[in-house]
Amino acid sequence: MQLYNTLSAKERAALIEEAGKERLTISFYKYAHIGNTSLFRDHLFITWDQLEVLGRIYVATEGINAQLSVPAENFNAFKAHLDSITFLENVRLNIAIEQDNMSFLKLKVKVRNKIVADGLNDNAFDVTNKGVHVNAEKFNELIEDPNTVLVDMRNHYESEIGHFKNAITPDVDTFRDSLDIIENDLKDHKEDKKLVMYCTGGIRCEKASAYYKHKGFKNVYQLEGGIIEYTRQVTDKNLENKFIGKNFVFDHRRGERITDDVIANCHQCGDPCDTHVNCANEACHLLFIQCKKCAEEMDNCCSSECKEIHALPYEKQKELRRGKTVSNKIFKKGRSEVLKYKK
Repeated sequence: MQLYNTLSAKERAALIEEAGKERLTISFYKYAHIGNTSLFRDHLFITWDQLEVLGRIYVATEGINAQLSVPAENFNAFKAHLDSITFLENVRLNIAIEQDNMSFLKLKVKVRNKIVADGLNDNAFDVTNKGVHVNAEKFNELIEDPNTVLVDMRNHYESEIGHFKNAITPDVDTFRDSLDIIENDLKDHKEDKKLVMYCTGGIRCEKASAYYKHKGFKNVYQLEGGIIEYTRQVTDKNLENKFIGKNFVFDHRRGERITDDVIANCHQCGDPCDTHVNCANEACHLLFIQCKKCAEEMDNCCSSECKEIHALPYEKQKELRRGKTVSNKIFKKGRSEVLKYKK
């Protein structure tokens, strides 16, 4: 029985292009107790592989976090399968604002210790004692209140290209880094301010709101469905849009444009740009912002060194990589010293 991918990303992309069928990019999460995570993982893979679902799904004893792509014609069958699983019945699905048939090219269902790496000891506080979920309309009202502190729970490379007006955007590389920093920065306002949080789809705020209530914050709110759902409600209800720029997403698109504002800069030349790329040198793969002009000049690489390696025959590149671990620059997300105009 097949429980893993048999096609490369390149082969899958060719099949998707040949099929010419519309696909939907979707994300969802759910905190729930899952007893046998390996069995649940295999069940998802077998069923979703038959439905031609592609994506990155994490399963843990605390729940599921899924980002995926499904053929539009198979959406109803996919939704029916979700509804057949007790804790996923009528789970909120965040459907991407901008669709791309190539958003995911493999189906990866992985068992993890947690569905989001938060570094928290969940036994130390009540993870179900969460903040108040608010829709786009209420969110807009709250962030206009002078007694509100608005906090972006995402990482620096996400908020760099887009964020809500007047939001605090922590200069952090990971979600776990932001938790203690935010608490310390706002320690004097645990009782007199409303703490309002947002993230991409809501999952990080789900845990963070319970954590901050445990830490003594009295008025904690979170944007229901995150930026993705906010954008949909703003459009559907003709509300004022208070988000500027692009929403970073964790698939091959790397971003959804929310407004025409370009608030970031190319990390190589400094010109206005908000397009994230990965360095074409596979031994580097650094995530950074690069404009079209620099992409042409640098052959889609982050540095002259990477450009030289990328120009070598592929077999020679593989030989150079043999026996070496990938540089930790991949985790710096735009902070590499080779980038002159990094944030």
